[in-house]
Amino acid sequence: MNQNKREHRKLSEKANPERLYFIDALRAWAILMMLQGHFVSALLTESYREEGGTAYSLWAYLRGVTAPVFFTVTGFIFTYLLFKKYDMGWSNPRVKKGIKRGSLLILIGYVLQIRFGRLLEGSINTSFDIVHVLQCLGLSMIFIVVLYLPFHKSGKYLFQFLLGSITILLFLSNGLMDQWDYGFLPGWLSNYITTENGSVFTMVPWFGFATAGACLSGFFHSNPNRQGFYLKAFLITLSIGILLILQSYEFIRDLGFLIDTPLLHRALDNSYLFARLGVVLVIFAIFILLRNFLAHKIILQIGQNTLAIYILHAMVLYGSITGHGLSRYYHHSLSISHVVLGAIFFLAGICSLVLMTERKIKQLYN
Repeated sequence: MNQNKREHRKLSEKANPERLYFIDALRAWAILMMLQGHFVSALLTESYREEGGTAYSLWAYLRGVTAPVFFTVTGFIFTYLLFKKYDMGWSNPRVKKGIKRGSLLILIGYVLQIRFGRLLEGSINTSFDIVHVLQCLGLSMIFIVVLYLPFHKSGKYLFQFLLGSITILLFLSNGLMDQWDYGFLPGWLSNYITTENGSVFTMVPWFGFATAGACLSGFFHSNPNRQGFYLKAFLITLSIGILLILQSYEFIRDLGFLIDTPLLHRALDNSYLFARLGVVLVIFAIFILLRNFLAHKIILQIGQNTLAIYILHAMVLYGSITGHGLSRYYHHSLSISHVVLGAIFFLAGICSLVLMTERKIKQLYN
C-alpha cells in the first residue's frame, strides 16, 4: 500500500512537475483550521471561554493565524502562476483569470450575506455590504494584477520589491489609517478601508499578507527543482519568520527613536502584524520540510476545493442565504465535549460532501 502511495505521488509530480504540492496541503490545513475555528467560536459556551485557561488561549492564538495564512497562500499561488509568463503583460492568461476569479469571489462574498427571506419581504439585511474574507481576497487578487501590468517589462525583482514594500507600508500605516474619517465615502466603499461599520477584513492590513505571499512566490518560481532548493527555502523562510516574531517590536521602536514620525509611533501598536507574518512563515517552513509526507490525495483535494468548502460551511454554520444555520439555534450554548465532537463531524461532513460532489461532477463531464 505504501508503495502504491509513493507511485501515485511520483505520477502526480510527473503530470505537473511545477505544482507545489505543499501549498495545496497548506491550503487544506488553513481551511480545516478555519472551519473548526468558526465552529468552536460560534457554538462554545461562554463559561468555558472565561475558564478555558491555557488550552483555550492556545486555540485562540492558532485561530488568529488562520486568516493570515489564507491571505498569504492566496497571494503566493496567484502570483506564482502569474510569474510563469511574466513578460506577457495583458496577454498573460493569469491576468484575465485573476480578474474573473477576483470578481467572482467578491460576488460570492456579497451573495452569502444575503438573507433571501428578508429579500422576499422587500428589504435587505443591514450587514449586506460588510466586507468579509471573500471580498477582501477577491479585491487583493485584482490589485495584484493592477500592480503587475505596469511592471511586467521592468523585471521580476523590481515587482517583488514593490510587493514587499507594500506589505511593510500597509502594516506600518494600519494604526494611522484607523484614525482617519471616511464619512465622505459611500458606505460600501468605506467598508473596504475601515472596520467602523462592522467589516472584518479591510484592505489595510490584510492586502499586506497577500502581497507578502506574492513576494515570496517569486523566489519559489526561480527553480524549485534545483538541487538543495527546498533546504535553502526552509532555512531562509524559518529564519526570517523567527526574526519577525522576536524582533518586530524592538525594530519598529528603535526606528521610531531615529525617525520621529506619527507613522512609526502608531505602528508600534501594530507590530503584531509583522510577528503574525513571522508565524505564517514558520508554518510555511514546516510545510516545506514535511512536503514529502503531505502529498496524500485527500489532503490535496481539500486544498484544491477551499472555495466550495468555505461556501458550504458558511451556509450550514451561519445560515448564509437561507438564514437558518447551526449558530442560530446553538449560539454559545454547547459544552466543550459537544463542541469537540461536533467540530469533528462538521469538518468530516463538509469536506466529504464537497469532495463527493466534485467526483460526481467529474464523472458526468468526463
